[in-house]
Amino acid sequence: MEAADNRKARYMSGTYGFLSTHPPTQCGLATFNSALAAHLTAGGISGGVVRVTAGGDDHGRVPNAGPLGAPGPDVVHTWSARSRTGWPAAAMALNRFDVAIVQHEYGIYSGPDGADVLPLLRELTVPSIVVLHTVLADPTARQKALLEQIVAAADAVVTMTGTARDRLLIGYAVDAAKVTVIPHGTADHASAPAETRPRPHLLTWGLLGPGKGIEWALRAVARLRDLHPNPSYTIAGRTHPKVLAHHGETYREGLHRLAALLGISDAVDYQPVYFDETNLGRLIRSADVVVLPYDSHEQVTSGVLIEAVAAGVPVVATHFPHAAELLTDGPGLLVPHQDPAALAAAIRRVLTEPGLAASLAGRTRSLAPTLLWPAVAARYAALAKRVLAARPPAAAAASA
Repeated sequence: MEAADNRKARYMSGTYGFLSTHPPTQCGLATFNSALAAHLTAGGISGGVVRVTAGGDDHGRVPNAGPLGAPGPDVVHTWSARSRTGWPAAAMALNRFDVAIVQHEYGIYSGPDGADVLPLLRELTVPSIVVLHTVLADPTARQKALLEQIVAAADAVVTMTGTARDRLLIGYAVDAAKVTVIPHGTADHASAPAETRPRPHLLTWGLLGPGKGIEWALRAVARLRDLHPNPSYTIAGRTHPKVLAHHGETYREGLHRLAALLGISDAVDYQPVYFDETNLGRLIRSADVVVLPYDSHEQVTSGVLIEAVAAGVPVVATHFPHAAELLTDGPGLLVPHQDPAALAAAIRRVLTEPGLAASLAGRTRSLAPTLLWPAVAARYAALAKRVLAARPPAAAAASA
């Protein structure tokens, strides 16, 4: 029989099972999981993804699906979110690995508010790390109870901002010792070629839908027509799949109509594309200002914000929680929600105030390295080692 020390050493090497939406699904959470999985399994470390889908006809094992074409661990099982009976098989697939990393967002799993992730967590015989992409300040009673039980079932929990951690500890009955803050990762877009354009270039990107606040940014652009040359504004990204399924392109079409009404159609470039890493890096580096006019007062994590900051591009954002945490006295300017005059004034400052853009960009130099995927993945690997070390050898052996 294998000696306890040898069993412990084998498990401390760490193989990773991931539970999440995942490419070819195109959403921020899927992209996050794909990048994290690829970096944690670099160098020959084993891993596998249990992919959660909204469809009902893609069960079982599916082909390799790395981050938009890049290498990544195999998808070893698919769990359709339409199936209320799919979680036991998903748990069984995750139990083949040494540690499970579970992405959590309300509604991506089956059951009310995605509640079926809870029995899955309780079924796991391996340590689990749950990554919280949303921590609501004003949850429903069911959402609050569900998140409290998820934290109780997990061995460790990750929030991506201090704001999210504080919300969790103040608003929910959870064990503070389980909670670790690890920032959202990003590729190194700062090394992408910086394209020079004849006009100042404003940029917003990401999946499109109500709540993005693009209508306020368009109204701000209209207030900047006196600048010479006047700025162009790129709105990059496809419509969110859930928005598309329920409302079609109503939101995007409304933006086109608004731009025409404001007389700025010639200044706005719509690019309904889901960019790969290389082309996204070039697009970000072509921007003079990244504009994040989000309506949300709840958003504690923004991958777009992290990518812009790490790329060294000045940001003008509404006062959503992640922006308030990262940009206060940092690499950007904050404005009130749904206030195009304030948005325009902040953009004007970045474009015209001598030295401001360079000063904002310079504030990212010490911050950016901590946000890049290799550094972020290393922190997840260290956390995985801690949760594995906390399991006694007998428990580790039982989970083999």
